[in-house]
Amino acid sequence: MSQDLSPALAVRSESMALDSIRKDQLEDSAHLEDISVATSDMQAPEAPINWPTWKRNAQILMVAIHSMVCVFMAAGLIPGYEAMAEEYKISVPQASYLTSVQILILGIAPFFWIPITMRYGRYHIFIFSVLGTMVCNIGGVFCKTFGTQMATRAIAAWLISPPLGIGSGVVTELCYPEERARKLGWWTLLITLGIPGGAFINGFVVQHLGISWIFWIFAIINGAQLIAYLLVGDETLYVKDVYAAQEPRNGWSRLVPYRLDPRPFELQSFITPLFLGRYPRILIPGIAYGVEFAYANIAIIVETPLIFGEKFHFNAQQVGYQFVSIIIGSVIGEQVSGPMSDWFLRVLQRRKGHTIPADRLWLSYIGYGTVFTGLLVWGFQLEKATTWNVTPCIGMAIAAFGNQVLTTILISFAVDSHKEHSASIGVFINLCRQIYGFCGPFYFPDMYATLGLSGAAGVMCGIIAVVSLAPVLLIQLIDTKRQPRQY
Repeated sequence: MSQDLSPALAVRSESMALDSIRKDQLEDSAHLEDISVATSDMQAPEAPINWPTWKRNAQILMVAIHSMVCVFMAAGLIPGYEAMAEEYKISVPQASYLTSVQILILGIAPFFWIPITMRYGRYHIFIFSVLGTMVCNIGGVFCKTFGTQMATRAIAAWLISPPLGIGSGVVTELCYPEERARKLGWWTLLITLGIPGGAFINGFVVQHLGISWIFWIFAIINGAQLIAYLLVGDETLYVKDVYAAQEPRNGWSRLVPYRLDPRPFELQSFITPLFLGRYPRILIPGIAYGVEFAYANIAIIVETPLIFGEKFHFNAQQVGYQFVSIIIGSVIGEQVSGPMSDWFLRVLQRRKGHTIPADRLWLSYIGYGTVFTGLLVWGFQLEKATTWNVTPCIGMAIAAFGNQVLTTILISFAVDSHKEHSASIGVFINLCRQIYGFCGPFYFPDMYATLGLSGAAGVMCGIIAVVSLAPVLLIQLIDTKRQPRQY
């Protein structure tokens, strides 16, 4: 009997997987796998792609803010390193491990969450995520030892991490091709802003309220997220057969989780995103992004309190001011990368009659050029400064501009190349970013001390050029020589 049912279950699972593919994912692409599926089901008004614009934008903003909070919480501890070192009787480098462990967990945890969200949907997982994290942050207020605080930070990072992996999938499910880069830009920009934003805001908090209020701020943010999900959140994973079989859910009934995908959990489900490394157009953007992000963002932000504190004797609030430059640079960079990328593709479409994902990469060279310029200005100007001046911060802003351009362009290229893996691409690229970024704080101080800030900036530019820029240039040269496959 089980043998008779197996083919039926296989067909049903395949049908449900195909139903979850939206009509805008069937556009021509140079690397999209062959897909044969009728799109008439996606005309149903309940399908997320057909929701009102305000509702689709609300879901994208909530998942983007949720992703931002993940890194906001990790970076938000940076201004409190010295106070925590004194409170917990540890050294400042040891206090920085509270951030490092979160960076590592934020890279690994999405592998655990993505199979669960694929079977139970995103909405209920997001609610559980912010509720559980809020409890951990309240617990962090009352921690009296380094060990207990480390435990709350590790658990909170694990619980808050789901959108880092599936955010790109949610955005792709809710966007048409012509708006995808702009909406992915919302997501990537808020992730980028979460790091300097956490350090900037909590510089004031540590200086005027004390370190316990860092965790109260985190808990308040989680509470606001919970309210937003309850009021305007909805399930973005659409499976036609399951939706048709369910009774309408209103009020409190919609808060009860239910199974969307009947497939059983398997070990392979939790490591599937790792296999995306076999696709060059996912592997190369992932590594390229991880390397440039580590040096154009993490290397500057994590070490800023130590460098400015030692060189200029800044307190936590004064250190926080320096992060304004990164916020400004990132915001301006997103105005260039997202809207300009979509506009650039529309122009090429009119001129050539078609576009390929690699066309986006032309704009990445703006990002690389400004990253190199920003890092060198930051390193050379900060090394020779005897009193504070604004020039190192200008370098930080230029590097942040380039980093944001590259963030949006490289992720958009990977998603456009393999939209059938859009949700898992977020997990894979997040892993590349977090693992490489996790290693940085362990050697950044020694690199700065040995080479000086100017020498370290030069070395970082060289690594980005070899490991990030060169492979991106190579894959663009290969792709632009190919004719796009038509479906």
